Amino acid sequence: MKEQRQIASQSKSNFLSSFSLLPKEKNDAINTVYAFCRKTDDIVDENSDSVEVKYKKIREWKNEFELASQGKSKYSLLNHLDKIIRKYNIPVEPFFELIKGMEMDLQNQRYKTFDELYQYCYCVAATVGLMCIEIFGYKNKSTKEFAVNLGVALQLTNILRDIKIDADNGRIYLPKEDMEKFGYTEEDLLANKYNESFIALMEYECKRAHEFYEKANKSLSKDDKGLMFAARIMEHIYFRILEKIEKMNYNVFKKKAKVSKLTKIYITFGVFFKYKLLYNFKDNRKLGYNTIP
Repeated sequence: MKEQRQIASQSKSNFLSSFSLLPKEKNDAINTVYAFCRKTDDIVDENSDSVEVKYKKIREWKNEFELASQGKSKYSLLNHLDKIIRKYNIPVEPFFELIKGMEMDLQNQRYKTFDELYQYCYCVAATVGLMCIEIFGYKNKSTKEFAVNLGVALQLTNILRDIKIDADNGRIYLPKEDMEKFGYTEEDLLANKYNESFIALMEYECKRAHEFYEKANKSLSKDDKGLMFAARIMEHIYFRILEKIEKMNYNVFKKKAKVSKLTKIYITFGVFFKYKLLYNFKDNRKLGYNTIP
């Protein structure tokens, strides 16, 4: 589909870097899911629109997604997405939850507790993992826990990496209860204040992200590790970003933690061939080239 390929080609997302080695059919399906996620996110991120206009657009997008189940959406992307959903038996709930997460972004610019932030991370990131594992194929129900925990870990890493960008836009994702615990105020964050309190706060938040990466890995059974190789590539890339934040002594105000294109390529092929050799994936079915109900 032309539109999904165009959206993918214009993106520099780690999401797409991780799935480049999937077989064509699955790669096309992932590109379609990504295009939906990207377009949904773009509605909220459009700076020229008022909040009221964004609400109107997100509601329309949701209605069009529902119409696509009958092949009647005015958006060809959504009609094509419905075919992917049916082909891979993807539950529709994660798609609606993702839209809900974008609405949360319009409603909230602060989070009081981690429980509130977790719900946001689930909606905007864990849902994407739940969509993707149906395309990869999996054998064990615990892989759903892997998708959820990894999604939360990746989103927390995103939040920690983008603290300055979000603060400059008036957004604070760090839970208020955590900031109060370390004596770091909203005013400090909005002013990009780097001090001992901020370092202690960031160390605490990074540790939490590490815990979700650990939970994800513990949820992934040996049988499904090979099937999840694309997700594991993304995990390695984002985990490297988390490590960079730590090596910077958490000074995300000074520069943005990034992984170079060369490193991404190294990780992508390294993880791919590790699983191919480790699990003897000469049979394409073991690589997730078939869908497991």
